[in-house]
Amino acid sequence: MQSALYVSLSAQVAMEKRLTTVSNNIANMTTGGFRADEIKFEELLSLAGKNDVSFASSGQNFISRQAGPLNKTDNPLDVAIQGDAWFAYSGPNGPVYTRDGRFSMNENGDLLTVDGRAVLDSGGAPITLDPNAGSPNIARDGTITQGGNQVGILGMFQLSSDSRLTRYGGSGIISSIPGEVVQDFTSSGVQQGYSEGSNVNPILEMTKMIALQRNFESAATTIQESESTLMDAIRTLGPSS
Repeated sequence: MQSALYVSLSAQVAMEKRLTTVSNNIANMTTGGFRADEIKFEELLSLAGKNDVSFASSGQNFISRQAGPLNKTDNPLDVAIQGDAWFAYSGPNGPVYTRDGRFSMNENGDLLTVDGRAVLDSGGAPITLDPNAGSPNIARDGTITQGGNQVGILGMFQLSSDSRLTRYGGSGIISSIPGEVVQDFTSSGVQQGYSEGSNVNPILEMTKMIALQRNFESAATTIQESESTLMDAIRTLGPSS
Protein backbone atom coordinates (compact mmCIF):
# COMPACT_ATOMS: atom_id res chain seq x y z
CA MET A 1 0.00 0.00 0.00
CA GLN A 2 1.39 3.38 -1.01
CA SER A 3 0.92 5.17 2.32
CA ALA A 4 2.86 8.23 1.18
CA LEU A 5 0.38 8.74 -1.67
CA TYR A 6 -2.69 8.80 0.60
CA VAL A 7 -0.98 10.83 3.32
CA SER A 8 0.00 13.46 0.72
CA LEU A 9 -3.54 13.52 -0.66
CA SER A 10 -4.98 14.09 2.82
CA ALA A 11 -2.45 16.87 3.35
CA GLN A 12 -3.49 18.54 0.08
CA VAL A 13 -7.17 18.43 1.09
CA ALA A 14 -6.32 20.05 4.43
CA MET A 15 -4.11 22.70 2.83
CA GLU A 16 -6.74 23.53 0.20
CA LYS A 17 -9.24 24.30 2.96
CA ARG A 18 -6.62 26.31 4.79
CA LEU A 19 -5.86 28.32 1.63
CA THR A 20 -9.57 29.11 1.23
CA THR A 21 -9.74 30.29 4.84
CA VAL A 22 -6.63 32.45 4.57
CA SER A 23 -7.90 33.98 1.30
CA ASN A 24 -11.21 34.90 2.97
CA ASN A 25 -9.37 36.48 5.90
CA ILE A 26 -7.24 38.58 3.55
CA ALA A 27 -10.33 39.66 1.59
CA ASN A 28 -11.90 40.94 4.83
CA MET A 29 -8.88 42.65 6.39
CA THR A 30 -10.62 46.04 6.00
CA THR A 31 -14.12 44.86 7.02
CA GLY A 32 -15.19 46.61 10.22
CA GLY A 33 -15.45 44.31 13.24
CA PHE A 34 -14.48 41.22 11.21
CA ARG A 35 -13.14 38.26 13.18
CA ALA A 36 -10.72 35.99 11.35
CA ASP A 37 -11.37 32.31 10.69
CA GLU A 38 -8.96 29.75 12.04
CA ILE A 39 -8.82 25.98 11.47
CA LYS A 40 -8.24 23.29 14.07
CA PHE A 41 -6.55 20.34 12.42
CA GLU A 42 -6.70 16.79 13.71
CA GLU A 43 -4.77 13.62 13.04
CA LEU A 44 -6.47 10.45 11.86
CA LEU A 45 -4.72 7.16 12.62
CA SER A 46 -4.94 4.20 10.25
CA LEU A 47 -4.30 0.68 11.59
CA ALA A 48 -4.73 -1.11 8.27
CA GLY A 49 -1.05 -2.01 7.93
CA LYS A 50 1.73 -3.21 10.18
CA ASN A 51 2.70 0.34 11.09
CA ASP A 52 0.47 3.19 12.19
CA VAL A 53 -0.06 5.77 9.45
CA SER A 54 -1.16 9.31 10.32
CA PHE A 55 -3.43 11.27 7.99
CA ALA A 56 -4.42 14.95 8.18
CA SER A 57 -8.13 15.69 8.45
CA SER A 58 -9.66 18.57 6.48
CA GLY A 59 -9.91 20.54 9.73
CA GLN A 60 -12.69 22.33 11.58
CA ASN A 61 -13.23 26.07 11.25
CA PHE A 62 -13.65 28.31 14.25
CA ILE A 63 -13.95 32.08 14.57
CA SER A 64 -11.20 33.92 16.40
CA ARG A 65 -12.40 35.97 19.35
CA GLN A 66 -9.39 38.25 19.44
CA ALA A 67 -10.34 41.93 19.32
CA GLY A 68 -9.43 44.16 16.40
CA PRO A 69 -7.81 47.61 16.60
CA LEU A 70 -9.84 50.69 17.55
CA ASN A 71 -9.99 53.55 15.06
CA LYS A 72 -10.87 57.07 16.17
CA THR A 73 -13.61 58.54 13.95
CA ASP A 74 -15.23 61.25 16.15
CA ASN A 75 -18.57 60.20 14.65
CA PRO A 76 -21.13 60.21 17.50
CA LEU A 77 -22.89 57.18 16.00
CA ASP A 78 -19.69 55.12 15.85
CA VAL A 79 -19.15 53.02 18.97
CA ALA A 80 -16.55 50.38 19.74
CA ILE A 81 -16.67 47.71 22.42
CA GLN A 82 -13.81 47.40 24.86
CA GLY A 83 -13.70 43.94 26.39
CA ASP A 84 -15.44 40.64 25.70
CA ALA A 85 -18.89 41.67 24.46
CA TRP A 86 -20.92 42.06 21.27
CA PHE A 87 -23.60 44.33 19.86
CA ALA A 88 -26.76 42.72 18.50
CA TYR A 89 -29.03 43.48 15.59
CA SER A 90 -32.23 41.98 14.27
CA GLY A 91 -31.66 38.91 12.07
CA PRO A 92 -34.05 36.67 10.14
CA ASN A 93 -34.30 34.09 12.93
CA GLY A 94 -33.27 36.01 16.01
CA PRO A 95 -30.42 38.27 17.09
CA VAL A 96 -27.17 38.46 15.14
CA TYR A 97 -24.09 39.57 17.06
CA THR A 98 -21.40 41.88 15.75
CA ARG A 99 -18.43 43.96 16.80
CA ASP A 100 -19.04 46.45 13.99
CA GLY A 101 -20.43 49.55 15.72
CA ARG A 102 -20.58 51.89 12.73
CA PHE A 103 -24.23 52.81 13.20
CA SER A 104 -26.48 55.31 11.48
CA MET A 105 -29.89 56.89 12.12
CA ASN A 106 -32.61 57.12 9.48
CA GLU A 107 -35.27 59.81 9.15
CA ASN A 108 -37.50 58.00 11.65
CA GLY A 109 -34.74 57.86 14.27
CA ASP A 110 -34.15 54.10 13.94
CA LEU A 111 -30.61 53.11 14.89
CA LEU A 112 -29.24 50.89 12.10
CA THR A 113 -26.14 48.90 11.25
CA VAL A 114 -24.13 49.57 8.07
CA ASP A 115 -26.35 46.93 6.41
CA GLY A 116 -29.55 48.69 7.46
CA ARG A 117 -30.47 46.24 10.26
CA ALA A 118 -32.16 47.40 13.46
CA VAL A 119 -29.73 47.67 16.37
CA LEU A 120 -31.12 46.05 19.54
CA ASP A 121 -31.17 47.26 23.14
CA SER A 122 -30.40 45.13 26.19
CA GLY A 123 -33.94 43.74 26.11
CA GLY A 124 -33.73 42.70 22.46
CA ALA A 125 -35.94 45.53 21.14
CA PRO A 126 -35.00 47.92 18.31
CA ILE A 127 -33.57 51.27 19.38
CA THR A 128 -35.27 54.46 18.20
CA LEU A 129 -33.75 57.89 18.75
CA ASP A 130 -35.16 61.39 18.25
CA PRO A 131 -34.01 62.55 14.80
CA ASN A 132 -34.62 66.19 15.83
CA ALA A 133 -32.80 66.13 19.18
CA GLY A 134 -29.25 66.34 17.88
CA SER A 135 -26.33 63.97 18.25
CA PRO A 136 -26.68 61.34 20.99
CA ASN A 137 -24.29 60.81 23.86
CA ILE A 138 -23.45 57.18 24.58
CA ALA A 139 -22.01 56.27 27.98
CA ARG A 140 -19.69 53.37 28.73
CA ASP A 141 -22.63 51.23 29.89
CA GLY A 142 -24.49 51.87 26.62
CA THR A 143 -26.93 54.44 27.98
CA ILE A 144 -28.01 56.77 25.17
CA THR A 145 -29.07 60.33 25.96
CA GLN A 146 -30.23 63.24 23.81
CA GLY A 147 -30.68 66.70 25.25
CA GLY A 148 -30.10 65.33 28.72
CA ASN A 149 -32.89 62.75 28.40
CA GLN A 150 -32.31 59.00 28.27
CA VAL A 151 -33.70 57.60 25.02
CA GLY A 152 -32.35 54.04 25.05
CA ILE A 153 -29.69 51.58 26.14
CA LEU A 154 -27.35 50.05 23.61
CA GLY A 155 -27.37 46.29 24.09
CA MET A 156 -24.09 44.53 24.90
CA PHE A 157 -23.99 40.76 25.13
CA GLN A 158 -21.41 38.19 26.20
CA LEU A 159 -21.20 34.92 24.27
CA SER A 160 -20.40 31.71 26.09
CA SER A 161 -17.07 30.06 25.31
CA ASP A 162 -19.09 26.86 24.71
CA SER A 163 -21.26 28.42 22.01
CA ARG A 164 -20.75 27.48 18.37
CA LEU A 165 -20.33 30.59 16.24
CA THR A 166 -21.32 30.75 12.58
CA ARG A 167 -20.97 33.64 10.16
CA TYR A 168 -23.80 35.82 8.95
CA GLY A 169 -23.05 38.49 6.37
CA GLY A 170 -19.83 40.48 6.54
CA SER A 171 -19.12 40.69 10.26
CA GLY A 172 -22.25 39.17 11.79
CA ILE A 173 -22.16 36.16 14.10
CA ILE A 174 -24.93 33.74 15.02
CA SER A 175 -24.40 31.97 18.34
CA SER A 176 -25.76 28.52 19.18
CA ILE A 177 -26.24 29.80 22.76
CA PRO A 178 -28.05 33.15 23.22
CA GLY A 179 -25.84 35.95 24.50
CA GLU A 180 -26.16 37.17 28.08
CA VAL A 181 -26.62 40.88 28.78
CA VAL A 182 -23.46 42.50 30.17
CA GLN A 183 -23.96 43.54 33.79
CA ASP A 184 -20.40 44.41 34.83
CA PHE A 185 -18.95 47.40 32.97
CA THR A 186 -15.58 47.44 34.68
CA SER A 187 -14.06 45.10 32.10
CA SER A 188 -16.49 45.67 29.21
CA GLY A 189 -18.02 48.83 27.83
CA VAL A 190 -18.43 51.04 24.76
CA GLN A 191 -16.38 53.98 23.58
CA GLN A 192 -18.18 56.59 21.50
CA GLY A 193 -16.47 58.06 18.47
CA TYR A 194 -14.46 54.92 17.73
CA SER A 195 -14.95 51.90 15.50
CA GLU A 196 -13.33 48.48 15.64
CA GLY A 197 -11.39 47.24 12.66
CA SER A 198 -10.77 43.70 11.44
CA ASN A 199 -8.56 41.52 13.63
CA VAL A 200 -6.90 40.03 10.53
CA ASN A 201 -3.11 40.44 10.50
CA PRO A 202 -2.41 40.90 6.77
CA ILE A 203 1.34 40.24 7.01
CA LEU A 204 0.79 37.03 8.98
CA GLU A 205 -1.94 35.85 6.62
CA MET A 206 0.20 36.53 3.54
CA THR A 207 3.05 34.59 5.16
CA LYS A 208 0.67 31.70 5.80
CA MET A 209 -0.51 31.76 2.18
CA ILE A 210 3.04 31.61 0.80
CA ALA A 211 3.95 28.73 3.13
CA LEU A 212 0.77 26.84 2.25
CA GLN A 213 1.37 27.22 -1.48
CA ARG A 214 4.89 25.85 -1.10
CA ASN A 215 3.69 22.96 1.07
CA PHE A 216 0.94 22.18 -1.44
CA GLU A 217 3.50 22.01 -4.24
CA SER A 218 5.72 19.78 -2.07
CA ALA A 219 2.82 17.40 -1.45
CA ALA A 220 2.09 17.31 -5.19
CA THR A 221 5.71 16.37 -5.85
CA THR A 222 5.47 13.56 -3.29
CA ILE A 223 2.34 12.24 -5.01
CA GLN A 224 4.06 12.26 -8.40
CA GLU A 225 7.07 10.42 -6.96
CA SER A 226 4.80 7.83 -5.30
CA GLU A 227 2.94 7.24 -8.55
CA SER A 228 6.22 6.86 -10.42
CA THR A 229 7.51 4.36 -7.86
CA LEU A 230 4.28 2.37 -8.08
CA MET A 231 4.44 2.25 -11.89
CA ASP A 232 8.07 1.15 -11.79
CA ALA A 233 7.16 -1.65 -9.40
CA ILE A 234 4.32 -2.79 -11.65
CA ARG A 235 6.58 -2.89 -14.69
CA THR A 236 9.30 -4.74 -12.78
CA LEU A 237 7.08 -7.32 -11.07
CA GLY A 238 4.55 -7.72 -13.88
CA PRO A 239 4.54 -10.85 -16.10
CA SER A 240 6.96 -10.75 -19.00
CA SER A 241 5.49 -11.13 -22.50
